[in-house]
Amino acid sequence: MNGSIVGSYVVPVHPHPLLVPEKNEGWGRIRAAFDEARNAIKESGADLLIIYSTTWPSIIGHQIQADPNPQWTLVDHDFHDLGSMDYSFNIDAEFAEAWNEANHNRGLQSRTVAYHGFPIDVGSVVALKLLNPDNAIPAVIVSSNVYANRSETTVLAKACLDVIQKTGRKAVAVTAMSMSNRMFTEFIEPSEDRIHSLKDDEWNRKVLEFLEEGRLEDVAQLSRTIHQQIRVQKVVTFKPMWWLSAMNGNRNNLTGRILAYEALHGAGGAVVQLDPTSTGMGDKEYDEDDVEYYKGERNVLSADEDATVSEESITPSTGPALWEPPEGKGAVNSKAAPKPVGMYPHARQVGDLLYLSGVGPRQPGTNTIPGGPIRDGEGNPVEYDIKAQTRAVVENIARILEEAGSSMDKIVDVTSFLVDMDRDFAGYNEVWAETLGHYGPTRTTLAIRALPTPIAVEMKVIAKI
Repeated sequence: MNGSIVGSYVVPVHPHPLLVPEKNEGWGRIRAAFDEARNAIKESGADLLIIYSTTWPSIIGHQIQADPNPQWTLVDHDFHDLGSMDYSFNIDAEFAEAWNEANHNRGLQSRTVAYHGFPIDVGSVVALKLLNPDNAIPAVIVSSNVYANRSETTVLAKACLDVIQKTGRKAVAVTAMSMSNRMFTEFIEPSEDRIHSLKDDEWNRKVLEFLEEGRLEDVAQLSRTIHQQIRVQKVVTFKPMWWLSAMNGNRNNLTGRILAYEALHGAGGAVVQLDPTSTGMGDKEYDEDDVEYYKGERNVLSADEDATVSEESITPSTGPALWEPPEGKGAVNSKAAPKPVGMYPHARQVGDLLYLSGVGPRQPGTNTIPGGPIRDGEGNPVEYDIKAQTRAVVENIARILEEAGSSMDKIVDVTSFLVDMDRDFAGYNEVWAETLGHYGPTRTTLAIRALPTPIAVEMKVIAKI
């Protein structure tokens, strides 16, 4: 028997579309998108729903729900005021046990849970109640291990595919996840809901752009860049993308549809459909090690396996010493931006204008350079990625503006400095068009001989408050 994945979906984990869709137009649109996804799943002839949920965290390996009929009443610990969620699910215990065995065969730690009262997480409850309300399709739910790296997550998917193919199932893979994961820390009126920050919205839309083009593996690769640039470095948001990509053979030529994208208490919530039908656009390269057996090394206590290998930290041997930015009247400094290389603030406010000091791509805290430095510690030129550096500059600018109470749409003028105009202008200009170009500030781009640290690009910005 040859089973297959007949469809894949990304769905949000928040209870709002399930419990109170009428209280916000965006929540209502997400509810309608869930309904559309439910109908598509029914039409696909699927006989199994597989839920990978970020709201079921595990520490020791992965856990798989194997209670044939879990029943309980869930009240979300953050949004208990929205009401309770009664559930009674149809779980395919036989498949769960087979997946657990397949995990062990591939070197993974996992276990099944099958006892009365074990709580089903909110993401799985929302997904199953809205995608499979009559329990017509049996389901299986797997946890998201908070320490799992990409290799472990890939092998988890391959073990699942082993069982799908052996049993001839027509399966739908569902990731229950937020896009951006930063939520408001205070209760808000439903009418006031919005994406927490412009930076989050920009990354969300980039991910959704890729998904709409069916570029699922590219999203899995993009997660590395996002992990480097968002403030929460060890966020679990994109583990399900690694899993979903592996469930689809790490393809980039699926047929994607964005059914909805809205704010859910500040976080980004999206319903995305990915059909296995090829777009015919041609696949792109899968440049990971194709891991078949997990050997148990996560590198949790050493360098992050999933970090960009070309990054390098600024040290006294590769650049000037770093300074604590000085305080003073009108000074604006942000711990979310890299320390300056001299005694100057990140920005200074004069009237209703904000003048930023030159901003480079170094990362706050680690001083790593996304895309790599332009020279090594001995001053020898090395290869680097100008696009990664330029994106990192834009992110640092956004952090400083946010600290000052401003935003990207209030930028009025930018002066950019490139150390190699011939080599780098095209890549820099492409990233500009994707980011700052949308806001329309004036721009001057200058070629210079060098910058104080081994970086290729720096920007000086003037913005309104």
